Parts: sequence; structure tokens; C-alpha cells
Amino acid sequence: MQTFRPIFFLLLLSTLVLGSCTGYQKLLKSTDANAKYTAAIKYYESGDYFKAGTLLEELIPLLKGRPEAEKAQFYFANTNYKQRNYTLSAYHFKTFYDTYPNSQYTEEATLLHAKSLFRDSPGYELDQTNTYTAIESIQEFLNRYPESQFRQEAENMSQELQKKLENKAFESAELYYNLRYYQSAVVALTSFQQQYPASAYNEQAAFLKLSAQYSLARESVEEKQRERYLEAVAFYQSFIDTYPQSKNLKAAENMYDQSRAQIAKMKETKPTAANQ
Repeated sequence: MQTFRPIFFLLLLSTLVLGSCTGYQKLLKSTDANAKYTAAIKYYESGDYFKAGTLLEELIPLLKGRPEAEKAQFYFANTNYKQRNYTLSAYHFKTFYDTYPNSQYTEEATLLHAKSLFRDSPGYELDQTNTYTAIESIQEFLNRYPESQFRQEAENMSQELQKKLENKAFESAELYYNLRYYQSAVVALTSFQQQYPASAYNEQAAFLKLSAQYSLARESVEEKQRERYLEAVAFYQSFIDTYPQSKNLKAAENMYDQSRAQIAKMKETKPTAANQ
């Protein structure tokens, strides 16, 4: 008799599941907006965001002008967020707060719009257009709700995105150096230092800039070498003033010594060339 118990429970569970699915399928086909709305809210509150979202999507056009429309639209946007459909949730949260600027849900919708864009931001090695959009959205939220209880959360998101852009900027500048595009590397590294003065990458950026300038001078045509070696000397002096204990100090000193030697050599050869 005991061997039949697992089968019995499986049959009972299957019956309950099928009954539940049948009820849901009936709701999808139903034209009763009130029944659909009640069921959608229950599904939402129980955490079944797929079923809630499907019902709410059908309901929203039917609820226009009714008081339930506001809640339905906010919940529908959030079902997308909960299911990690961040592009859709960003769109629907924006639609919501544009439509209901004075709703009790507007502040949260504005935050969740920013959070959707934050979640949709790609890794720093990819194109960062979405990251810039997310930062703008977060700033818009902070400007609109300066005393919000969500302020710290929004600021943390912004800082994380700024860090991503910082990583992207440094790696892009470093890539120029690794590819031996030394002049572009100097420009990019200088821009990085100016844009991120407090970055943890700045010591490495300063050393790479010196190294790029020194390499550029070595590979330049003769008439441009002196000026470029002088620039390398200036970069070295700035580097040791800022990072006197750097692990790259010996390498930096070697480039400085070589640059000075080349400048001195050019001074010696100029009179000879003039006499000829």
C-alpha cells in the first residue's frame, strides 16, 4: 500500500498545477477586467511576476481613465524589472513617471528607471553609451529628490558607474601604449590624469606617459627628437615629484638619464654640422 503513496501525491500535485494553469488560462481569455486586475495583483504580491505582468500588459489599455490604471502601470513596469528585463522596465518606469508626475509611486519609479539603466550598463570593456545614460538618469533623480531616502543608494550606483568609466578610460589609454602608438598614448594618458585626478591608476598613467614620450622621442626623426626628449625630461620631473617612492623609479631614472644624454649629444653635434 505504501508504494502507491508517492504516485498518489504526484497525481494530486499534477491536478493542482493543472487546475492552477487552467485558472490562469481562463483569465487570459476572459474579458472581465475586474477579475483580471484582482488576479494580477494577487500574482504580483505572491511574487509570480510573469503571470502578473502578462495580465497587467493586457489590462493597461482597458484601465485608461480608471483609478486602478496608475497602480497597474507601476506594477507592470516592476514585473519587468523583477524579471531582469531592464530595457523594458526602464522604458515603462519612464512612461509611468511622465504620465503620473504626482503619483505616490513617482519617486520610486524614477529611482527604478535609473536602477534599470544601471543594471543594463555593460562591462567596462564594451561601449559605454548606456553607462552615460544611466549616470544622467541617476543625476536627474538626485536633482529631483535631493532629500530622498534612496539618495545614498543612487549615489553608490553613480560612483560604481564612474569607476567603470575610469577603468575604460585607463585601459583605452594603455592600449595605445601597448600598440606602440606613443603619441596617441601621451594624449590619452594626459587626458586621463586630468579627468580622474584622484584615480588609483594615476601613478601607472604617469609612468606610462613618461615611457611613451621617451619611446616617441627615440623613434622620431632627428629634427623632432630634441623637443621630445625635453618633454620626456619634464614628464620625469613631474613623476618623481608626485611619486618619489614608485616601484618604477629606477626605470624612470634610466629614461631620464638617456634623454639627458641624447639632448647633450645633440648640442655637441650641432656646431660640427654647422662647420661642415
